[in-house]
Amino acid sequence: MPKLEKAYNAKKYEEKIYDAWNKGGFFKPEINSKGKPFGVVIPPPNITGELHLGHALCNTIKDIILRYRRMLGEKVLYVPGTDHAGIATQTVIEKELEKEGKKREDLGREKFIKKAWEWKEKYGSQITDQLKRLGISCDWEREKFTLGRSPESEINKAVNKAFVTLYNNKLIYRGDYLVNWCPRCGTAISDLEVDYKDVKGKLWELKYPFKDNPKNFVTVATTRPETMLGDTAVAVNPKDKRYKNLVGKTLILPLMKREIPIIADELVDQGFGTGAVKVTPAHDPNDFEIGKKHKLDFVKVIGEDGKMTKLAGNYSSLSIAEARKKVLEDLEKNSFLGNEKDYLHSVGHCQRCDEVIEPLTSKQWFVKMKPLVKPAIKAMRDNKIKVQPKR
Repeated sequence: MPKLEKAYNAKKYEEKIYDAWNKGGFFKPEINSKGKPFGVVIPPPNITGELHLGHALCNTIKDIILRYRRMLGEKVLYVPGTDHAGIATQTVIEKELEKEGKKREDLGREKFIKKAWEWKEKYGSQITDQLKRLGISCDWEREKFTLGRSPESEINKAVNKAFVTLYNNKLIYRGDYLVNWCPRCGTAISDLEVDYKDVKGKLWELKYPFKDNPKNFVTVATTRPETMLGDTAVAVNPKDKRYKNLVGKTLILPLMKREIPIIADELVDQGFGTGAVKVTPAHDPNDFEIGKKHKLDFVKVIGEDGKMTKLAGNYSSLSIAEARKKVLEDLEKNSFLGNEKDYLHSVGHCQRCDEVIEPLTSKQWFVKMKPLVKPAIKAMRDNKIKVQPKR
């Protein structure tokens, strides 16, 4: 009898066993061709790097269920694949270039895309190898990557077909909405891709004079004084007795000399600052809702490049930091700047590059979710979709 090895060599044995399973077609649904279909599509991992412990756990749990279903004689299919991850992959490649003292602009479009495909080959293959080392029973002949090299590729055709179908069914539309914009990545990002961090900043008080009596003013508080250039109202809570008699009055926006109204809205937090808030519909989520409700103008003073737009007047083309400094100087010079104090507040940062997020209005594509949610809810209520464990 041969001696047992002191340490188990997984690579020596498991690779051979896995290859035998794969070559024998044991991971293909056809092995139980007459069985009841049971299919799972892998949530494709991003090619931004290697798999982590979470991937190992989730795939192992799914594989246990899939192997059990095969043992029951069911026609089981587990479709593997990887996701291009778009801007996230671009960001990690740019970080690699930074180590060489280069930027993507130095390479140019074609060379950068070539480098992206090289990255895909390296990390896509690595992810595939990791899944195989885990023993995951995927049908590898059906492996997919979520981006094709040409418009004629199967995956690109599928994406185009889905988009056109949604558009023709009036479920997809284009419009100006407030988005989380990353000036560094040059793109809108989802709420899930925004990391909020506590940042030590300042809270400034700004004085907005009345049109009919410029010596009197309403004081508002803000952590982003540069956005005041896009203000189109000052809002107070309708329950706030301090401002009850001021609703409907007109103020003059400092530096811009624009007339703006005092309005009442329940979204205003009476406890923040002075209880009166500046309303910048084009650059704040709450203000965006207030702006729609009260039919205010949307004045976009920060552009996608992270610089002030033409609508910012004399501050046009300045960076956000430069505009903030200049606005504060000009407000103080004209006696419109009140107190300032240290203030700890939560600031959104891009998960990909750690840049501070700028909320701004942008023309984007959106999907109407309500018409899609209704049939899904109905399927749940009709017990066509079963969630396990039961809840």
